[in-house]
Amino acid sequence: MKSISDNWVVRNLENALATWNEKLAELWQLVTQTPETFKGGQIWGVIVNIHSALVGVGYGLLVLFFAMGVFSTAASFRELQKPEFALRHFIRFLFAKVAVGRGMEIMTAIFAICGGVASTVMGSMGTAVTQTATLPTEIVTAIENVGFMESIPLWLVSFLGSLFITVMSFILILTVYGRFFRLYLYTALSPLPFASFAGENSSAMGKAFVKSYVGVCLEGAVIVFACLIYSAFLSSDAPSVDTTLPAVTMAWQYLGQLGFNMLVLTGLVKGADRLVREMFSP
Repeated sequence: MKSISDNWVVRNLENALATWNEKLAELWQLVTQTPETFKGGQIWGVIVNIHSALVGVGYGLLVLFFAMGVFSTAASFRELQKPEFALRHFIRFLFAKVAVGRGMEIMTAIFAICGGVASTVMGSMGTAVTQTATLPTEIVTAIENVGFMESIPLWLVSFLGSLFITVMSFILILTVYGRFFRLYLYTALSPLPFASFAGENSSAMGKAFVKSYVGVCLEGAVIVFACLIYSAFLSSDAPSVDTTLPAVTMAWQYLGQLGFNMLVLTGLVKGADRLVREMFSP
């Protein structure tokens, strides 16, 4: 007969590992989705409405930035009358107007281009993370065979291990959800920074916005790389099980090795934005 305490320890650890595998599979699914299809497209509909409402504000800022750019770069009134001066600023104004009016198409095109990087990696190296975390049979058997007193330390190991795994799981998935909400915010507010392209001095604001948005899009590729590295790392260096050790030591050693692998993946995913910023920093 299996003791209740032993079963609780095994079930607790298996439930924590099941949560990790579930969140990892959800992460892989999310990173391959587009903002238009995320959560059935309902959030995207709200973003489109906000974007459309801000296009009018963007046009107003467009005129303001254009006027500021013309008068700040003109050394004299005579320079304002030069055809090349007027043509240069007129072309800049038209470019900014197109960017404000077609901002939604520009943002989705940038996302599609950056998403192609992740798709290329996934197509060449695999379409999913194949390695899942499981509790070895040797550890399950050892835990079930210990007595009540010997199982008390296992409760603590089980509690700490399952808590760590659960926390890592939610940090992992929250990071990916946070990326999606940043994509939505950038897309909704894009008419405002795009209007800054109308002025020569203010165009740096628009350039910084585009660079930041490209960085957020490329985070998806970094997350895909991290998942593939984790899968390869786990398959080539799977946590070992020493059956000669006591059950509590065996469980603690296995969870320590597995927790390190999980911590590596979580750190890579969590630091994806910092890594992309370093790549784009001058």
